[in-house]
Amino acid sequence: KGELYSFITGKASTAIARRMQKNFKQNGVDITIEQWSVLYHLWKEDGMSQQSLCDATFRDKPSITRLVDNLEKLKLVKRVPSKDDRRINMIYLTPEAQKLQEQTMELANQTLNEALDGVTNGQIEIAKEVLQKVYENLK
Repeated sequence: KGELYSFITGKASTAIARRMQKNFKQNGVDITIEQWSVLYHLWKEDGMSQQSLCDATFRDKPSITRLVDNLEKLKLVKRVPSKDDRRINMIYLTPEAQKLQEQTMELANQTLNEALDGVTNGQIEIAKEVLQKVYENLK
């Protein structure tokens, strides 16, 4: 169980994140994996509230606030007050962030291919089922 514990606590995902960060750096992409994960969800649906980003990325409010602050400094996102509720900010991508999408998605796919080298589709499916079950047991 000890070996399993180190895997479930994120050994594999940490290794993937480290490799992805390295691949980003080598290709002149100057954002962190945490920042990229926020951009990733905005590429899927631009104009999300900070709360929606918390839910989508499994992060707490202070973390998302800090990430959005930093992305705003990098001119990759902008906060726009919601039309329905002025207390809520909607987060929108800038043209600069749109430009990053294709390159970073390619690098993410490259990283995943490196990570999954020699792993069969069947093994991937089993891993997904197991992790989904673990998640649902604890949700």
